[in-house]
Amino acid sequence: MERTITADAVPQAKTRTMTNFRWKIAFLIFLISFVAYMDRVNLSVATPVIMQEFGFDKMDMGFLQTCFFAGYALMQVPGGMLAERFGLRKTGAGAILWWSVFTALTAFAQGKASFAAVRLAFGLGEGPVFPSLGQATFNWFNKDEKGKASSAILLGTFFGPVIGPMVTVALIAALGWHAVFIIFGLAGCVLAWVWHRYAQDNPKDSPYVNEEEAAFINEGRSLSAEKKSAPWGRFLRSRQFWALGIQFFVVDYIMYVFLAWLPLYLTEVHNLSLKSMGIWASFPWLALMAMVFTAGFLSDRMAHSKNSSRQYTMRTFTAMAGVAVTSLGLYIAAHTASGAAATIFWMSVSLGALGFSMSASWSTVISLGGKYTGSVSGWMNLWGNVGGVLAPIVTAFFVTNYGWNNAFTYTALFGIIAIAAWLFVNPGKQLEGTEE
Repeated sequence: MERTITADAVPQAKTRTMTNFRWKIAFLIFLISFVAYMDRVNLSVATPVIMQEFGFDKMDMGFLQTCFFAGYALMQVPGGMLAERFGLRKTGAGAILWWSVFTALTAFAQGKASFAAVRLAFGLGEGPVFPSLGQATFNWFNKDEKGKASSAILLGTFFGPVIGPMVTVALIAALGWHAVFIIFGLAGCVLAWVWHRYAQDNPKDSPYVNEEEAAFINEGRSLSAEKKSAPWGRFLRSRQFWALGIQFFVVDYIMYVFLAWLPLYLTEVHNLSLKSMGIWASFPWLALMAMVFTAGFLSDRMAHSKNSSRQYTMRTFTAMAGVAVTSLGLYIAAHTASGAAATIFWMSVSLGALGFSMSASWSTVISLGGKYTGSVSGWMNLWGNVGGVLAPIVTAFFVTNYGWNNAFTYTALFGIIAIAAWLFVNPGKQLEGTEE
């Protein structure tokens, strides 16, 4: 039976002992995003082996990476709408199960056509997951906890590429590349069950959340359970709605260049073995994790300060500065002649700085979208994954025709667009037609 939260419960929640089940949900969000990105990076790490076995060239592998992102991008807005219509619990569990099945089926692909079909289906299945996780951060966390909550998504996405290369290399050495996809697929199936079991659409319906925690989560927001469609007409007339998407297109484009091509770059240009590559490739992602955690901590600290509106100004500043440092670091990495260690250092500076832009983006989605966070996060992620569609194949073209250094230089210059787009985003002003 659904519990009713009284107005008196809100102040009482601050003085009485409450459960903290929402942070277990945050950890589950972390695990899901972690496995999702493990499933993406495993193809990148296995690329040298797959290229050798099937005779694929860089353009072929870029095309296969693009197939995933095409399916993923197509499902972003529909995925957000599904999360709002059917709830984050059912939508998330179904999406995790779907993507995990097709991750496992990657092991049975026999050529370019079957690889492309499986990766496209994999992307379609993963599409609704992050809108569902974005909706969960809105539903499950107090308004002053959004920074750390959104960091749970990002830390998982960036921890996957930290662990993924080493785990994938170890599994390839022990069991072959096919086992990588089967094992990751089975892990995802387990997570789908766990999400459905524990992630209620509304925390007050969870048997693990007491009245005090539910009241604290919902403090200062409407508790209406009515499900409404997002006001897309109003959204599409909003300048900052478009700017939010455009900046994330660039941010994700840069990130996916790292995700898709860093392993092969290290083996080809710096002659690293598969084992050494698995270690070196993790450092930029460790830097990204550290910066995302720092950004989330600072955002929530400002939210609790006397001048809480500063958090919105800082989001804009850190997002723009983060992209600027990312572009500079990538440019230096592309032109350093000091060997693998110096290159990885500047790659780490570059990708690490991108964490400030990532954190600002996801925190802004929640403050702009309110109860329509699923749709707004789907919109932003749609643009991001248009970048994901283009990054593998465009980079493959530049590498093939102009070399690795020029490919990274062009990617670095792309950051100017994101900096300009942030001038039109006001993180403290909700989109018209939304409410907390």
